Amino acid sequence: MRKMYFTDTTLRDAHQSLLATRMRTSEMVPVLEDMDSIGYHAFEMWGGATFDSCMRYLDEDPWERIKIIKKHVKNTKLQMLLRGQNILGYSNYPDDVLELFVKKAIDNGIDIIRVFDALNDPRNLQKSIEFAKHYGAHVQGAISYTTSPVHTVEKYMEFAKSLVNMGVDSICIKDMAGLLTAPMAYKMVKKLKKDFSLPVEVHSHFTTGLADTAYYAAIEAGADILDTATSALAYGTSQPAIEPFVAMLKDMDDVETGMDVEKFIPVNKHFIKVRANHKDTDVSLTGIDTRVLLSQVPGGMLSNLVNQLKSQNALDRFDDVMKEMTVVRKELGYPPLVTPTSQVVGVQAVLNVLSGERYKLITNETKKYVKGMYGRAPAPMDKEVMKMVLGSEKPIDVRPADLLEPALEKLKKEIGVLAQNDEDLLSYALFPQVAKKFLEEKYVARVKVDFDIADENVKEFPDVSIYPA
Repeated sequence: MRKMYFTDTTLRDAHQSLLATRMRTSEMVPVLEDMDSIGYHAFEMWGGATFDSCMRYLDEDPWERIKIIKKHVKNTKLQMLLRGQNILGYSNYPDDVLELFVKKAIDNGIDIIRVFDALNDPRNLQKSIEFAKHYGAHVQGAISYTTSPVHTVEKYMEFAKSLVNMGVDSICIKDMAGLLTAPMAYKMVKKLKKDFSLPVEVHSHFTTGLADTAYYAAIEAGADILDTATSALAYGTSQPAIEPFVAMLKDMDDVETGMDVEKFIPVNKHFIKVRANHKDTDVSLTGIDTRVLLSQVPGGMLSNLVNQLKSQNALDRFDDVMKEMTVVRKELGYPPLVTPTSQVVGVQAVLNVLSGERYKLITNETKKYVKGMYGRAPAPMDKEVMKMVLGSEKPIDVRPADLLEPALEKLKKEIGVLAQNDEDLLSYALFPQVAKKFLEEKYVARVKVDFDIADENVKEFPDVSIYPA
């Protein structure tokens, strides 16, 4: 009898998909030890949009989140999602920044690094896999799954072979929009298990209603690990719930989980309360959304799109934007819609709709994408769109990061004493404006308070020379 393992996404992708990544570390801590006793393979609890959100919205240090969770989790591996050469940002970063980031993530407690590239361009994964292996993490190579005339099982297997050749320890089918059907899940898992002697994990979103059957087919085909969430933060644009799968697998003759459904009850009760704390950012998309079968919008992007249109008082244009995304995606060579390409396509589609004229406004990100700065598009792009976007400029044909100079020394000079350690420096490297403001509040405000307490007669802000070493 083989064992089926589960990775829990409640602490990362579930609330990124449903609550615009607003769950606080303090809302996780009370049930971490209960979760740790359940028997999960791993907790996906860091990476993706959590890093940016911690600083931008929650006034939290994302590096501290790893340490706090690690303190309470003794039995379960901690996993992060890394965007390859994009790290956790929205463009490619130099190799020296990538290497230090990977090292510090592992130093702080990350055990498994799931690495993906939005375009499935192996060139963008080469260094992140190399660095993660060097510093001792389990490296999981992810296939960004989508559907288009150029995305076939054969092409996915070619990409998987490149991941294996680069030394990954396991493979993940990353279905960010919930497009994976049961037949395709079966075919892909079966082929991966046949061609490569590595564990296979399946990650999907319930947005279209396909994920449960896709997971069952994956189990039948020999998948080793499934990504699920606690039911309070499952379904909708999130992952399938863990509880029904544990119950179902009890009736299978050749598969076991070693999990007890009863142990999920207190954890789920806690996250019901947590979700109620975030009604203002809850995507609140009930049922399934079959429009995604055409637009291919992933769960996390869908919740942020809704909030973005709300802020523009343009929620009534939601359907128009969804339709426009399909057209923009085709024109840009059928990129899988996952960060950062989901933002490139999504924002451009919003601008095309709200401005009233297609490509009247073109984002810098769209220009970088068309130029090849994110990597190689899966299919040729529309020539007229390329001309509108690039003008007389020519696309590049090399690994994008090869064009980037080492940046750490320059970044150290820029941020100066505000970076008290490598982690602070990396926060600034990825999100300069957001991190600078966060670090000023973290260190400067604290120093000012200490200074005022020491000498209540001082009215002016202290000189930077008194910052803690």
